[in-house]
Amino acid sequence: MSTTAGLTAWVEREKARLLDDLSTWLRIPSVSTLPEHADDCRKAAGWLKGRLDRLGFRVETIETDRHPILWAVGPNVPGAPTVLVYGHYDVQPPDPLNEWITPPFTPTVRNGNLYARGSADDKGQVFCVATALEAVKAASGRVPLNVRFLIEGEEEVGSKSLTKFLTAEPDRTATDAVIVPDVHMVAPGYPSVDTALRGIIHAELHVRTLEKDLHSGLYGGAAPNAIETLWHLLEALKGPDGKLRVPGLYDRVARPTKKELDAWRGLPIKEPGFRKEAGAKALSGEKKFSFLERIWARPTFEVHGIVGGFTGAGAKTVIPAEATAKCSLRLVPNQRAKEVAKLFEKAVKKAAPKFAHVTVNILTTHDPAQSPIDAWPFEVLDAAYREVWKRGVAPIRSGGSIPIVPLLQQRKAPVLLTGIGLPDDGLHAPNEKLTLEQLWKGIVLFGRFFERMGARRA
Repeated sequence: MSTTAGLTAWVEREKARLLDDLSTWLRIPSVSTLPEHADDCRKAAGWLKGRLDRLGFRVETIETDRHPILWAVGPNVPGAPTVLVYGHYDVQPPDPLNEWITPPFTPTVRNGNLYARGSADDKGQVFCVATALEAVKAASGRVPLNVRFLIEGEEEVGSKSLTKFLTAEPDRTATDAVIVPDVHMVAPGYPSVDTALRGIIHAELHVRTLEKDLHSGLYGGAAPNAIETLWHLLEALKGPDGKLRVPGLYDRVARPTKKELDAWRGLPIKEPGFRKEAGAKALSGEKKFSFLERIWARPTFEVHGIVGGFTGAGAKTVIPAEATAKCSLRLVPNQRAKEVAKLFEKAVKKAAPKFAHVTVNILTTHDPAQSPIDAWPFEVLDAAYREVWKRGVAPIRSGGSIPIVPLLQQRKAPVLLTGIGLPDDGLHAPNEKLTLEQLWKGIVLFGRFFERMGARRA
């Protein structure tokens, strides 16, 4: 087994080459949502395949209706644990281009940061993990455990192909641990693992109250307004206290453990700073819960947009006949998305006035996910962080959703959502960046994790 110092020395020697390699990958505009970049997505997959080939992996390119999936199997190490690494090579569109200081697909180093689309989400972090194996192999001449890579090209558009693949072949997830380097640390200098992700339901509510728009002077005060009806319907679903008025929705909701809550209180994230980051004068929601519980451990209902009536320049005095709200519910561990979707539809129908035709269109449903923090791979990761970052890992949760994670848990492997990004990396935004110091330390970190996992013989 090599040492932290040995891995660090290797990174120091190879920095220039590694930066050039990552920059080459980042120059490929693998925007999965745009058809004109289909060839770029394939090229990005091919670039990573070549890198894993050179590490001695057997790489299978799995064709899909859209972008290929990579399944890579490392050299067999009898008696050693198996780790699955999940990530994605596709990226978000770079728009708006005029807000980038340097072009999004021209990787540029400024003030110790590498700026490019995909630098943090997720090419840079996948590169970090793959390079950690290169460092370990260079130090000891071999990879000390069994490693699998599952890398997709549709994460930014819903992972439809990978969902189909893992549903058909769940045994691909039969490992001792899954590493998902597609998240960031909770704060600079504070390593963390997202032990839970919220699930999500996307929905549209459509209200029709009239056959056609009407003159607001001739019919106002008597004819039902679709937008007004819609907002009263939304108020019926969520009170000013932030509590959701959906019968049965909270039946499966449990508070975080005392161990989690104690860990959260020790984090450097405090309510005034969070409020400032959000650009809000005050926070809303369920007051009896801390702001971290509200965003990490409580279900939510949010309205993302309302369409209806006249919104052009000038005035047009109409009573709108129809209106639509785009909304979502975020779900917490133990809740089931399809079950909650039915409860939501039932609550909407009950709250709908008799004079309105109200429909609910459920667009997508994805379950929440949770991994136990007492699983032994978590302890191995914690020990690696203590070596490299001189601080243990914080068991946090994420308010966001990664729909593929429940499928990664099909064979009960603990999923360790941990990354070396930082909260200000600007994922999905102009001027996305990855701090190079985080990258270099991350290579050492994952190298030590792999070595420590390999030492845990069956």
